[in-house]
Amino acid sequence: MAIILVIFHSQGGNNRKMALSVAEGIKSIEGSDANLKDACDAGLNDLLDCSGLVIGSPEYFGYMSGAVKDFFDRTYEQARGRVFRKPYAVFVNAGNDGTGALTHIERIAIGFQFKKIYEPIVAKGEIGEDVRDACRLMGQTIAAGCAAGIY
Repeated sequence: MAIILVIFHSQGGNNRKMALSVAEGIKSIEGSDANLKDACDAGLNDLLDCSGLVIGSPEYFGYMSGAVKDFFDRTYEQARGRVFRKPYAVFVNAGNDGTGALTHIERIAIGFQFKKIYEPIVAKGEIGEDVRDACRLMGQTIAAGCAAGIY
């Protein structure tokens, strides 16, 4: 069974909608399941036990949420060398243009030595069905690749 960790932070609800859509996509793929976690509640075992991960953050002041950064800070030392080339994808609900949050998440992913397998989704404002569909497809893609052993 391919377990995909979906970590996210959401204060206003938009990132939660995106995370739930990613999880729907993951669960639609046979042989896969989503471990949907608020970044504050996710820990090292969630990261080590997953086949891949999807990271979701709002953009605050041109940066990722503090909760997502805290997840990375809490897991980095113990995860080093144990998550090499673990596939990942990112979604951002942007307050500005999303590039600040995205750049910092991707820079941290390089430090963890994750493998980027999907182009990031950056949404602005309200989350419509088009964004939710894109998030479902992201979930389906990472789940299918992990379930098939491609990543």
